Amino acid sequence: MGTVNNMIQSIGVIGAGQMGNGIAQVAACAGYDVVMIDIKDEYVEKGLGTIQFSLGKLVSKERMSQEDADAALARITTGTDRSLCAECDLVVEAVPEILSLKQEIFAELDSLCKPETILASNTSSISITTIAASTNRPDKVIGMHFMNPVPIMKLVEIINGADTSEATNTAVVEAAEKMGKTALSCNDAPGFVSNRILCPMINEAILTLQEGVAEPEAIDGIMKLGMNHPIGPLALSDLIGNDTVLHIMNVLHEGFGTPKYAPAPLLVQMVEEGKLGRKSGEGFYTYN
Repeated sequence: MGTVNNMIQSIGVIGAGQMGNGIAQVAACAGYDVVMIDIKDEYVEKGLGTIQFSLGKLVSKERMSQEDADAALARITTGTDRSLCAECDLVVEAVPEILSLKQEIFAELDSLCKPETILASNTSSISITTIAASTNRPDKVIGMHFMNPVPIMKLVEIINGADTSEATNTAVVEAAEKMGKTALSCNDAPGFVSNRILCPMINEAILTLQEGVAEPEAIDGIMKLGMNHPIGPLALSDLIGNDTVLHIMNVLHEGFGTPKYAPAPLLVQMVEEGKLGRKSGEGFYTYN
């Protein structure tokens, strides 16, 4: 068993999509050497383009100097071969929420990476303990659930699996804080803290609509003005994707096994009809 190196200096990111490129960006801006890896060159190029655009916006708003932006970009290496992150101190996986895919990646990273490397998942709903079981280093597997959009949102929800060591947690909390984030830790349980509380609230709003209690604008307006939420629950569901909300409700329902977490029939129906929210142009609201 390798010892955990508290000095994380290089970070690998598996996945160059919306979450992956955001994580690569904040890590590079914090001074880490970053390797961003995806399965196709075009995905990597697109991810790098997003980072360039995002850094450009920060420079134009004078929230960052051009020098710092150039230096951050220079710290990012890209590629399609996962062995590029073999020497990284921390590897963060940010691929789609498919358990078998994550298990395959973690098993591969476990065999590729040096013994001290910490392996983290940016999952929003899959058990860290389950992911860790596909490795020989469950003490060095942890959840780092970044919020979207990564460069703007302050939170990283840190999830300790059943075997995650205290040293691993400490090192990852430090790394997240160096990236300018607030790291708040929790233990592995369905939905962790964020989605266990958020998605049932969204689901309750959908039930309220389904039962004809109020129109979407009124439901969202009451939560925005009455509870000081920046966005109403129905508009938020459209933003997240109604299919994603349904997926997480199913994770909670199966994980806890109580009817309290059953997805609203209206939510199920909308997903079946392809009304996924902003990404499909129609959800609880219509988008152009």
